[in-house]
Amino acid sequence: MSFSNNIRLLRKRKRKTQDDVARALNIKRSTLSGYENKVAQPGIKALIAFSEYFHVAVDTLIKVDLSVLDERQLSQLENGYDVYLKGSNLRVLATTVDRDNEENIELVPERAKAGYQRGFADPQFIRELPVFKLPFLPDEKKYRTFQIKGDSMHPIPEGSWITGEFVMDWFSLNTGTACIILTLNEGIVFKVIDNKLEQEKKLTVHSLNPLYQSYDIPGDQIKEIWKFNHYISQQMPEPEVPREHILERITNLQQEISRLKYS
Repeated sequence: MSFSNNIRLLRKRKRKTQDDVARALNIKRSTLSGYENKVAQPGIKALIAFSEYFHVAVDTLIKVDLSVLDERQLSQLENGYDVYLKGSNLRVLATTVDRDNEENIELVPERAKAGYQRGFADPQFIRELPVFKLPFLPDEKKYRTFQIKGDSMHPIPEGSWITGEFVMDWFSLNTGTACIILTLNEGIVFKVIDNKLEQEKKLTVHSLNPLYQSYDIPGDQIKEIWKFNHYISQQMPEPEVPREHILERITNLQQEISRLKYS
């Protein structure tokens, strides 16, 4: 665990003494010294306190050796661009393989979404998901398939199976890309993104269905992103209605409402 070295490094970069940090966290200086010298191990509350103080994810504090990062990366980290936002290869992705040690594609059906929100990083939970293979997908990439609910991405039919490619570097995603996003509050959502992580630390997400409003997802609420590859459905997509037909329907509806109002 890199925690001891990391908090010492971050403290020194902030030009804070042990007394300064101990006072800010309401702990004894000797306790902080014990953490930095690997004499004592922090509990959950202490980890959260250090995370909030340094504005760095708990995962980063305990799993990432910050001493190997270059100055640019450290500066980004200190400015709120946590390395875990990038979903880099430092993140441990729970996955499954077949007998030939080749990656499976796990299926996340609608009924398993709530469990996935809690167990996405739990190898045991991931092993219990159904798996399958698609021979036309490249072997060097990781894929997972999610079942969608609702009509927010119409004309993609409700109940479709969306296969996504695991994204390690979230900043590399282009605006206009369709993605499956695992969030802390909303669970799994399938949307088209406007990538504002670099400037505003958030994604603005849009539905294909114009009846649904766009909204923002803060970067620190995101746990996984899977870039859309394809979808499978037993339903035929509904044909697109020409604009003039839509306007004609709206006009007819307005006339009908007016007739009922004054009849």
